[in-house]
Amino acid sequence: MTKGTPPRIGARSLFVGAAAVVVLAGLKAAQTLVIPFLLALFLAIICAPAVSWLTRRRAPAGLAVLAVVIVLLALFTGFGAVVGTSVNDFAAFASQYQERFDGLVSSFSSWLATHNIDSESLDMLQLVQPGRLMNLLGGVLKNLASVLSNFFLIILTMIFILLEAASFPAKMRVAMGKRKSNMDNLAQVVTQVQHYLGIKTATSLATGLLVGVWTAVIGLQFAVVWGLLAFLLNYIPSIGSIVAAIPAVLLGLIQGGVGYALLVAVGFVVVNMAIGNFIEPYLMGRTLGLSTLVVFLSLVFWGWMWGSIGMLLSVPLTMIIKILLDNTDDLRWVAVLLDSKKGAASRLEAAKAASG
Repeated sequence: MTKGTPPRIGARSLFVGAAAVVVLAGLKAAQTLVIPFLLALFLAIICAPAVSWLTRRRAPAGLAVLAVVIVLLALFTGFGAVVGTSVNDFAAFASQYQERFDGLVSSFSSWLATHNIDSESLDMLQLVQPGRLMNLLGGVLKNLASVLSNFFLIILTMIFILLEAASFPAKMRVAMGKRKSNMDNLAQVVTQVQHYLGIKTATSLATGLLVGVWTAVIGLQFAVVWGLLAFLLNYIPSIGSIVAAIPAVLLGLIQGGVGYALLVAVGFVVVNMAIGNFIEPYLMGRTLGLSTLVVFLSLVFWGWMWGSIGMLLSVPLTMIIKILLDNTDDLRWVAVLLDSKKGAASRLEAAKAASG
């Protein structure tokens, strides 16, 4: 290759791919250290606007961080006390549901037989294993609790991130020198990430509260667990709301029959339709979205990387990567490919308006 000739695209792509494999292998091996740091980073990003609000009112940075951390600790302590008991009770009762479900199938089969109706189609219902589903759900919740057991490290890391954030812009200005465009680009990325995580957390919290209240009002057992599950899985668009509803509807079927299960399902559908299809897109805008295929693939990939916690973090992580790509000229096309249908249409309309 002569002097001044750029490297071949194939060799360059191979090098980038090999580097990506090494980095991903390192992240998978170091998950016990990486996951608490990511959780601390997410909490810091969500809490940063509150710290900035206090510092703008002339509160010292250390005092502002301390105030936010105290409020956060109070919320988590109360939340953990309520949820911990419900999760333990749920795990204790999870194995009993399969027997009840089998009894319902047997009763329905007998009813069909007395009315001379072929019951062979009920064989498919034997594939449904509510007990296993409940045990799996209990295992996921316990896995989440084990990660949060490292809560002290997460909070301590978050404190240092928030304290560092106060001086970080000044450091970046010195590091970047006169390249103001890079600073503006970095500030835009941080703002978009804060915007996404803040709104997603708020809408997920609203979803969890509404689902919890609805299931409590109609008398479904473990309403706190269903609210927690709806809150966590709302971070996964489309797929998460369906997965959150399935165990609750099955429990409704076991607890009160078909009509009661439909009542449970109606609550989930109304809450997720209102928040997921109207409120959340209005607050976020069309550009902060992912295609359903990308959501599914990110769920599979991050689940393979870090298990159930990786599945919960999959869409936020993919969304942050998309924001970074979207603010990089050379890689913006990748962000476009990750976009939802509405997001791509919005980009096309904006491009036509700019050219016109």
